[in-house]
Amino acid sequence: MTTAVTSSDTPSDRLAQGTDRLREFLDTHPYEEASGSGDRVVGPDPFTGVDQPRFTNNTAGDVDRAYASARIAGRRWASRSPDHRSRVLLRLHSALRRHEDLLLDIIQHETGKARIHAYDEILDTYNVCRHYGVTTPARLRPQRRRGAVPSLTRTEVTRTPLGVVAFITPWNYPLTLGATDLFAALAAGNAVVHKPDSQTTLTAVIMRRLAIACGLPAEVWQLVPGTVDEVGPALMSGADGLSFTGSTAAGRSIAAEAGRRLLPTALELGGKNPMLVLSDADLPSAVDGAIRGCFSSAGQLCLSIERIYVHEDLYSEFCAHFAEAARNLELSAKFSYGPGMGSLAGPMQFARVSEHVEQARASGAEVIAGGRSVPELGPYFYLPTVLTDVTEDAELFADETFGPVVAVYPVATDAEAIAAANDSEYGLNASVYSRSQGLETARQVEAGMVNVNEAYVATWGSIDAPAGGVKASGLGHRHGAEGLFQFMHTHTIAEQNLVPIAPFGPLDQSRFAKTLTTAFDVMRALRMK
Repeated sequence: MTTAVTSSDTPSDRLAQGTDRLREFLDTHPYEEASGSGDRVVGPDPFTGVDQPRFTNNTAGDVDRAYASARIAGRRWASRSPDHRSRVLLRLHSALRRHEDLLLDIIQHETGKARIHAYDEILDTYNVCRHYGVTTPARLRPQRRRGAVPSLTRTEVTRTPLGVVAFITPWNYPLTLGATDLFAALAAGNAVVHKPDSQTTLTAVIMRRLAIACGLPAEVWQLVPGTVDEVGPALMSGADGLSFTGSTAAGRSIAAEAGRRLLPTALELGGKNPMLVLSDADLPSAVDGAIRGCFSSAGQLCLSIERIYVHEDLYSEFCAHFAEAARNLELSAKFSYGPGMGSLAGPMQFARVSEHVEQARASGAEVIAGGRSVPELGPYFYLPTVLTDVTEDAELFADETFGPVVAVYPVATDAEAIAAANDSEYGLNASVYSRSQGLETARQVEAGMVNVNEAYVATWGSIDAPAGGVKASGLGHRHGAEGLFQFMHTHTIAEQNLVPIAPFGPLDQSRFAKTLTTAFDVMRALRMK
């Protein structure tokens, strides 16, 4: 059986076709809202490969001017109440609903992904807008904490915004990891200077437009796309805090510079995410989860599953059903729901995927599904690919592919599966399929997010909980209170009443020490916090 493809027109036809909504949006010259004073950027359309003019690059001077404007506007924004800032996010939630179809068009146009996977980003944006819109006011009220001496010390914790936070966001999820990721920083009262990826700037432009229409001052969110060499140093030097999502190699470099400046920094980096199919797993559920976990957004997802460890009792049957399901996925460039996978985002990603598969095949791996491009659909389409017998000689054995490619390995025991999953420098996302041992196993997996009987959406969608990686997969978190507080300074304020915490009155130092020691013994006995 071969993978289903849909090609009702030629690539050049699709470029002209798009949708009426998309053409009308492009007629408003949206790139100008992100343009600087540099050279015009040209890049390929993912569905067709045809080069399209985009924005003009920002320069270091443009970034400096963005910071100056953002700093002034940010002070006014920070002075507004958390309730006011939250209302902007809740209005944006409603605006998103009204413009949902246009946003889906733009995401597909910029990334080449299937519409259902573009909708994943819309869902995340609804979730983030609602969560921070509803929870921020309560979280930013002064929090009472137990004082040093009960009844005599009144202690509270307050938080203030960092100032202007720099965001460097990737191409693969331009709404979720680009335009949506900075909402926590805005809710906290910060201004933002944002470098979206050069390929996916339009998604940031449309969301910024909507946010401004909903009450966000325009200068509070500045867009400065451009080359890393030109924009990067200026972006780093002006920031009061930094958020970066991208490769581990780039993250290490950024962390070194941020460390030199002691800059508050959040990093979500690479992953080589495992799935564990234990001996008691429900096989159909595991196959279904693997399809979604490996091939959503053509595998160009930081949480994507790239290695699967299956108990040997289930291995043959799992491989047969998984390969068949992968071959049955429909690939298409449609701007509509239906296809199970779209295109890779561009030539660099297409080259990496192709090279990884061919090198693995040359080193002895067997391709049981996919393993080739689909040029009749478009220049960057690549079939969902399942490999077995992958050895350590293959580059994709340990290195992230970031495409629709997964290797499946048999394991003799569940303990062997856990050990293999943890044998990686990365620790971003993991998945465990089991009827009875899922939670116990999940607690032994070295990853910042571990899903039980789900691929990645369960943890990512639990918006009240922190999302982030361990080991070489990053620092800091997004989502939840942690995602808000990482963009804020924390202040502890303690007011001492009646007597000081020191010898006073007739007490000499010896009697003072004995009194305090006894008091703390009593507190321990009473299990006081």
